Amino acid sequence: MRIFDPHVHMSSRTTDDYEAMRAAGVRAVVEPAFWLGQPRTSVGSFTDYFDALLGWEPYRAAQFGVRHHCTIALNPKEANDPRCRGVLELLPRYLAKDGVVAVGEVGYDAMTPAEDEVFRVQLGLAAEHGLPVLVHTPHRDKAAGTRRSLDVVRESGLPPERVLVDHLNELTVAMVKDAGSWMGFSVYPDTKMDERRMVALLKEYGTDRILVNSAADWGRSDPLKTYKVGLAMLEAGFSAGDVDTVLWRNPVAFYAQSGRLELDDAAPEAEYAGNTIKRGG
Repeated sequence: MRIFDPHVHMSSRTTDDYEAMRAAGVRAVVEPAFWLGQPRTSVGSFTDYFDALLGWEPYRAAQFGVRHHCTIALNPKEANDPRCRGVLELLPRYLAKDGVVAVGEVGYDAMTPAEDEVFRVQLGLAAEHGLPVLVHTPHRDKAAGTRRSLDVVRESGLPPERVLVDHLNELTVAMVKDAGSWMGFSVYPDTKMDERRMVALLKEYGTDRILVNSAADWGRSDPLKTYKVGLAMLEAGFSAGDVDTVLWRNPVAFYAQSGRLELDDAAPEAEYAGNTIKRGG
């Protein structure tokens, strides 16, 4: 089983996670720009964070045979903080860099006017830079938030096939499928989707344009959930080819639209910026 996790926040995970993921078949990941769990207080903190997504984290992943890519954006939750608004002026510098395979996560958290404005600006930046878009749907009022997200994407003029709408469930998948966008599902231990529900949706909707991710972060989550979905699919009678479509070919096809996807086995560098993950010796 080969796996491409299209949404996982590895900066908050350990090297043990990388080792376990590699052993389970994970060969590539995309890490979307995310919030810290507490407010960032200045634009400079985003600069350091984005630099780490493009430097230290790909170095760290490569030590375990995992190709690391990222998406860059001002996330929906922090779009409401006026101290962060200057990040929008910073984004073009990063969206031009190799390793950035989409604009994201963008979209809604609480569906505020500030979120709406920032969402539209970043869709425009995606069009300007020729990048696909990763859309975060809100955890509250998900159906309304997903409908609104699709409306804003439609109004932006971005082709629907260049948009991945994530954190979907049984209430929202049909509207995204009908819109022609890619459908993303986050599988968690306690919340969002689980393996059983994911298999049921795959039986109903098929494997076309569907991506499964772990969205593992600093909360209770599991970076092996993609692997566990693959096992559940096989147990439910899906073929190995079906599993490969969902866990590898679909995320590759979506992010390849950036023209920046690198999936070869590159030799890991001994160190990054004078530092190494090795200790002692």
